[in-house]
Amino acid sequence: MKFTPLNDRLHNYLLSVTLREHPLLKELRHETENHARGNMQIAPEQGQLMALLIQLIGAKKTLEVGVFTGYSSLSVALALPEDGKVIACDVSEEYTSIARRYWQKAEVAHKIDLHIAPAIQTLDRLLAEGQANTFDFAFIDADKENYDGYYERSLQLVRQGGLIAIDNVLWSGRVIDPEFQDADTLAIRALNEKLHQDQRISLSLLPVSDGLTLALKH
Repeated sequence: MKFTPLNDRLHNYLLSVTLREHPLLKELRHETENHARGNMQIAPEQGQLMALLIQLIGAKKTLEVGVFTGYSSLSVALALPEDGKVIACDVSEEYTSIARRYWQKAEVAHKIDLHIAPAIQTLDRLLAEGQANTFDFAFIDADKENYDGYYERSLQLVRQGGLIAIDNVLWSGRVIDPEFQDADTLAIRALNEKLHQDQRISLSLLPVSDGLTLALKH
């Protein structure tokens, strides 16, 4: 077993030699750091990785479950071609109002279709409309209790060869701590174990930020 633990100094070095953050992404990140729920924001290196994945698979139609203040959707939208589309799901007008402001400033608002409703309802509607197997990429980063439901629906919506990214799968280490038996932790543990055995996908769990699972649909 071989890995390099990231202390603050090494993490700062990592950022100094890899991060190419769009000025508006940086501005949004700093604004969100002062938000009461700022810890929900993804790390900038994770946003950059997602943008690279979008380019790598040639994605044009993407799905996001959980928007918050919009860092991930902005990262993806900036990486998409001009005719690309993000179908974004969230329940908060308050949080996504910040996201909308930055989408407008970055001139990518036309690429993002925001649905304010429980994400399960939005995903079920997309399936009912016949949009199965039409998405290139999906990012799941919302309430953990519903992760399995989001995953199963995303797997139907994403095309063969499409990619699903799932955030917070290491859950600040609580996934391996038996003292944590809350619903969120149990849901993440169960999904991690399920994905390990799921023959419908190829799988990699990356120790990026709070853990990012990548699932490639067969």
